Amino acid sequence: MSKDPMKQERTWSEEVVVAGHQLVERVKQLVAEGSVRRLIIRKPSGESLLEIPLTAGVAVGGVVTVMAPILAALGALAALLAEFKVEVVHTGDPPED
Repeated sequence: MSKDPMKQERTWSEEVVVAGHQLVERVKQLVAEGSVRRLIIRKPSGESLLEIPLTAGVAVGGVVTVMAPILAALGALAALLAEFKVEVVHTGDPPED
């Protein structure tokens, strides 16, 4: 079956507050979920520091191998601030509460 090019993929987002020393591990967890399409790392003020577009193949191919340069940059950012906001854009339907 081919995908209909006119059909839009459903996305939803959430914002997670993460302590600086937990940033790299949290990003690894989010990417491993497989439904994450994009991560936006922000300062507590809301200013965007880094935007990471992801594809479905990243989780399958191995988070650490494919994302090693990005994780190194996140480690350097984590040393600068005590807290970050991570906007997580997911594909599919949001979970029901």
